[in-house]
Amino acid sequence: MSLQEQFDQAVADSKNLPERPDNMTLLKIYALFKQATAGDVDGKRPGFTDMVGRAKYDAWDGLKGTSKDDAMQQYIDLIEDLKA
Repeated sequence: MSLQEQFDQAVADSKNLPERPDNMTLLKIYALFKQATAGDVDGKRPGFTDMVGRAKYDAWDGLKGTSKDDAMQQYIDLIEDLKA
C-alpha cells in the first residue's frame, strides 16, 4: 500500500475513532492534514476574535517546513495510535 493510500485510509479512519480526541490532539490532526495536503501555511493569521481560527493557524504554522510525506506519515501514525 502506498503512502498516499495509507494516508487516505487514515483520513477515513479518523472519522470513526472510538472516542473523540481532546482539543490539542484535534489541532494536531488538523495541522498534519493541512500540511500533508496543502503544504506550508499561507495567508494572514486570523484576528484576536477568531480564537478557533487562530489556534488552527498556529498549529499548522508550527509544522512549517515539514515535507508532505513526513506529515502524511505522522498523520497515519497518530490515527493508528488513536484507534488502539
